[in-house]
Amino acid sequence: MTTSLKVTVAVIGAGSFGRNHARVYSELQKSGEPVELLAIVDQNRARAEQVIAELGLSARAYGSVKELLASEKLKAASVAVPTVHHLEVARALMHAGIDVLIEKPVASSLHEADNLISVAKETGRIAMVGHLERFNPAIRATLPLVTRPMFFEVHRLSVFTARALDVDVVLDLMIHDLDIVLWLARSPVSELHAVGIPILSDKVDIANVRLEFESGCVANFTASRVSTERVRKLRFFQPRQYVSVDYGRRDVFTLSVQPSDPQANSAAPEVPGFDIALPGNSNLAIVPSKPAVQDEEPLRAELRAFIDAVRNRTQPPVTLHDGRAALELALQILGQIGEHARRAKLSL
Repeated sequence: MTTSLKVTVAVIGAGSFGRNHARVYSELQKSGEPVELLAIVDQNRARAEQVIAELGLSARAYGSVKELLASEKLKAASVAVPTVHHLEVARALMHAGIDVLIEKPVASSLHEADNLISVAKETGRIAMVGHLERFNPAIRATLPLVTRPMFFEVHRLSVFTARALDVDVVLDLMIHDLDIVLWLARSPVSELHAVGIPILSDKVDIANVRLEFESGCVANFTASRVSTERVRKLRFFQPRQYVSVDYGRRDVFTLSVQPSDPQANSAAPEVPGFDIALPGNSNLAIVPSKPAVQDEEPLRAELRAFIDAVRNRTQPPVTLHDGRAALELALQILGQIGEHARRAKLSL
């Protein structure tokens, strides 16, 4: 049963992720959502104060979680500090009775992820992982279409920035798509091949991965943070259907083999290079479609879902176990990349 109880929140970490969390919490608060942003925490207090000033917030700035807990009564917090500090910060918050949203990747190691799971169980806290693409409107519009995906092709390319260089491109960018494909494929991974190299940093900046699942599904991933363009696309094939998802444009396009209906097909969107009639079978047709997408900023949808879980004491849509599964696969990929680098005598 939904309640209107106001959820008081803080944002831990005033970097680019933390700033966006603070902005969206503030926007939710101003729009009448039962949430109140009380504080921003950063070890560089001046940076927290700067974010507060830039966004015109009434929140207070603190230099540590310890200071925060001594001064504020909170129900929830976003943990947007570097990955290596996720466990330390989230554990302190949960032991203080505060529910947490932890940015991806959930932790630096499986041991740390397991520790977080244990602390959440011990303290009875809501703990959600910030796998943002789950809340992309295009993905939400795609979910009703999923039947039996058998082949995925995923590209996530970004221009180089100094953000998130504490982790490899697999943990920085590809992990979004690993989470989505694990979620949609619903099958254990049976085989993994991966290559990757550092280019502009001392960590892997571009990686290519091929996964095979026990179901027979195959997935190819390419992630790069040294591209000259931004690309965030997922395509998959399933019996009688092709689905293309553009995360950036937040839209979905499909080609489906359906019983021929001239009247319905005449209303379908035109697709250059595709004939509506299916050669050799007058009873079937290739029907293009653009499913309706309910547009919403993914971070806004994510934070609303977190606040709802906190307020109603329900399981969040992305659990610590989900975050652990994506992390485990990412770490296995990095292990394979390391083995390939040794065989190729590359320096990683």
